[in-house]
Amino acid sequence: MDLLNTLVDKGLRRETPTREEALAVLATSDDDVLDVVAAAGKVRRHWFGRRVKLNYLVNLKSGLCPEDCSYCSQRLGSKAGILKYTWLKPGEASEAAAAGLAGGAKRVCLVASGRGPTDRDVDRVSETIRTIKEQNEGVEVCACLGLLSAGQAERLREAGADAYNHNLNTSEGTYADITTTHTYADRVDTVQKAHAAGLSACSGLIAGMGESDEDLVDVVFALRELDPDSVPVNFLIPFEGTPLAKEWHLTPQRCLRILAMVRFVCPDVEVRIAGGREVHLRTMQPLALHLANSIFLGDYLTSEGQAGKADLEMIADAGFEVEGADQVTLPEHRVGGGCGSHEGAVSGGCGAHDGADSGGCGVHSEAESGGCGAQASAGSGGCGSHEGGGVCGSAAVAQAAEPRTDLVAVRRRGAGTDLAPNA
Repeated sequence: MDLLNTLVDKGLRRETPTREEALAVLATSDDDVLDVVAAAGKVRRHWFGRRVKLNYLVNLKSGLCPEDCSYCSQRLGSKAGILKYTWLKPGEASEAAAAGLAGGAKRVCLVASGRGPTDRDVDRVSETIRTIKEQNEGVEVCACLGLLSAGQAERLREAGADAYNHNLNTSEGTYADITTTHTYADRVDTVQKAHAAGLSACSGLIAGMGESDEDLVDVVFALRELDPDSVPVNFLIPFEGTPLAKEWHLTPQRCLRILAMVRFVCPDVEVRIAGGREVHLRTMQPLALHLANSIFLGDYLTSEGQAGKADLEMIADAGFEVEGADQVTLPEHRVGGGCGSHEGAVSGGCGAHDGADSGGCGVHSEAESGGCGAQASAGSGGCGSHEGGGVCGSAAVAQAAEPRTDLVAVRRRGAGTDLAPNA
């Protein structure tokens, strides 16, 4: 297929596809999905080999969010039966992080629901970051706390944070359809603040909220312009009790096409499969490893994920290897620009051919909107997850044949409970 050959050539040269080419990837048929995966897989292997980076979420404060992100189980007015608790103590957070690190994770993502942190919250999280760093040599820490005020990103970096996650989630044109309590511009501003402070920027999207192909391409091209080091791709977890509970638009094949499109547009960044992979990719998760080079280990923010042991077996069976703590995630040309990440900073943008400088956590866990990029079921204002999902746009894709509501499970263990985590 000429389209795929062209996209592979551009990806290997870090050149930007056209919008038409990106849309054409999403428009390919299910009959061609293996060809699409094989092509994007060449780009992924060129920049990242067969390494898979493992990330682990710690939900520092769950639920009770004042933001109204439609996709989020922690949103204002949510009826979802999620865990609700206030801030974990630094020791409790470090203990939770240790479980993920023991399972092979090299990055810990600290997420808290809410619009954004107060200065006191930043002090609290800073203490938590220092505790985790003191007890776990070489660990990367990403904070995901919502919208940042002036000076807060700098304080987090001084405390030892390596990265900051804040997802764009959907296109600028449809953002007001999913959230009214803050704006798309607010989110862009926070990503820029993180990057300016020397933190490695992590920002991604949520797919499956009813958006059109054009919306998906818009948000991915906007992310490329912001040039984060990592781009988490969340797939909406339609939680009962949220406005998007009935939005079941994704098939495994569509998820693979979305991941391939992201890889072609951002060939040399850390593309992370975040919340919702177990619900929507299901038995085709191993194929997605040919597109993304990063995943979350175990459970998400408010939803259950695949068992950590099963994640490790899947990676090995698919012929990939877990990235070690001593290995640098990003390609050499993106390392060293002063972004303060464990692997160094970036300098050649989200696959930008000109190497523009710019500033990964993110999971959708149902994550919230603002935060760690996980969809697990995060919260709206700044948690960065997709769980919720929001009605986003025109020309929605066809409804998936059978909604798999049986795969949507609320997290009942790990942080905020007395039960061992699923790491």
